[in-house]
Amino acid sequence: MKKIVLASAALVASAMAPAMAADLAAAPFYTKAPAIPAFYNWAGFYAGLNAGGASSHNCWTLTGIAGVPPAPALSEGCRNATGGLAGGQLGYRWQASNWIFGVEAQGDWANLTGSSPSLLVLPGSTATNQSKTDALGLFTGQAGYAWNSVLWYVKGGAAVTHDKYRGIATATGFAFDQASETRWGGALGTGLEWQFAPGWSVGVEYDHLFMGNHGVTFTSLTPPLGIATRSEGIKQDVDMGLVRLNYTFSAAPFVSRY
Repeated sequence: MKKIVLASAALVASAMAPAMAADLAAAPFYTKAPAIPAFYNWAGFYAGLNAGGASSHNCWTLTGIAGVPPAPALSEGCRNATGGLAGGQLGYRWQASNWIFGVEAQGDWANLTGSSPSLLVLPGSTATNQSKTDALGLFTGQAGYAWNSVLWYVKGGAAVTHDKYRGIATATGFAFDQASETRWGGALGTGLEWQFAPGWSVGVEYDHLFMGNHGVTFTSLTPPLGIATRSEGIKQDVDMGLVRLNYTFSAAPFVSRY
């Protein structure tokens, strides 16, 4: 009887040994931690370059000839002065989670030119009004929202343009009077920017400048030189589209967010 019991115990032990060995040899199970998304930092000082095109919509109204106002003032119509832009921008941004706030100054060289028929009649020729904007600037605040490497923002503030005007004899192309002004107005715009490398971002932007209606006095380019020839009320609005490249100096991109 004792032999039967011992044999049974030995049989059970031999059957359990492989299972126990398998349990002891099994490697512990580890779960892979989920990937932590990268967090792009948009905060800090930045500087960059921009280039693009613009259209200045100018509406002229003749309000005086040699100091004598017509009654009523005479509309000379509206035309667009179009051309290229190139310049730069400098700004600072703050970041609160995904929300971005900032201030920016932008300056551009411009070559926006256009012309329209004038109501003036010269000896032997009609006249043409010519408009040219050769510089503009924006001083704006920003507010935006970032999806990691992509930033969408709106901006608004002050705008300034430097404008030149000439009266030209249509038949000969000879300029007979001129005027120039620095004009202040308002700006609204929006842009989309993508951070493609540490500190570096590229974007596109659209702005509309509300430059108002100003009275401008023209002076003679023919003898007697420098006398007032006419006065014009000129209304101006500018639409501009830009491609921008920025570098953020104090950015610390690719910081993990927990």
